[in-house]
Amino acid sequence: MKKAFITGISGFAGNFLARQLLNEGVYAVSGTYHAEQSLENIADIAPQLHLHKVDLTDGQAIDSVISSIKPDVIFHLAALASPAQSFKDPSLTFTTNVTGQIHLLEAIRKAGLSASRIVIVSSAEVYGIVKESDLPIDEATQMNPVSPYAVSKITQDYLGLQYFLTYDQHIVRVRPFNHIGPGQKTAYAVSTFAQQIALIEKRKQEPVLRVGKLSAKRDFTDVRDIVKAYVLLAEKGTPGDVYNIGSGVSYEMKVILEKLVSFSTEKITIETDQSRFMPVDIPDNRTDNTKLRKQTGWETTISIDRSLRDVLDYWRRIA
Repeated sequence: MKKAFITGISGFAGNFLARQLLNEGVYAVSGTYHAEQSLENIADIAPQLHLHKVDLTDGQAIDSVISSIKPDVIFHLAALASPAQSFKDPSLTFTTNVTGQIHLLEAIRKAGLSASRIVIVSSAEVYGIVKESDLPIDEATQMNPVSPYAVSKITQDYLGLQYFLTYDQHIVRVRPFNHIGPGQKTAYAVSTFAQQIALIEKRKQEPVLRVGKLSAKRDFTDVRDIVKAYVLLAEKGTPGDVYNIGSGVSYEMKVILEKLVSFSTEKITIETDQSRFMPVDIPDNRTDNTKLRKQTGWETTISIDRSLRDVLDYWRRIA
């Protein structure tokens, strides 16, 4: 079997990627995790995985793991992934994301894994504020980052390109747009909307749903479709190239909120909370996914309504 390795395997996208790889039936799956609490996300599949508790800012630790496993395919997902949180501690975001990736790529280089395929997960946040005339966003769209997180992902993106050009590592870079699904943290809007609705339904919160700005438009894709694209690009992506991943459809946050509220029978009041506003907001981030679809045949399979219902049902189970 091929050996697949995921950094951040117990994270939101990481655990769904692990499940997808196991379903493929051709991969032995291993990966790193950082916090014990996150193992709850993979408790049901843990017996099928090889897990390593590693802080990627510890270069010796990741050297040891990579040299012992010698993976055929590596998916680098581990990162501090919240744009909002990055404003509160930009130094930690940058150090974690950039230093962690340098240690991983160096470990791969030192282990002599020249044939291994590597997927570096950047982010659509790198594009930042895009003119309406430049929508939809393709891979050549100018980058205008508006958060420390976005700058860290640009750096990760271009480190991937640099290691491809310098060391001929088989690196494919991906820029996923907003992804949602069950298990996402409440640092993200859809998840915090759903959590509040679930708490209201259980009478644990007054029937007031507090929100930030609702005028922005976002290109949402279910995380289960996103990770399928990661696997396809690991297999079919061109080394050195970069691919946008997203549905190609953007929804105003007001519409997303209305959909979620419509799934509940409770009478809910919406209240704007200034503390939830971002210092800078991106008006629209709709992608052009032509390149991805042509190269891999990828298509979205899960509707926005199903994704939102699944997120809400997740919070109903645990709230």
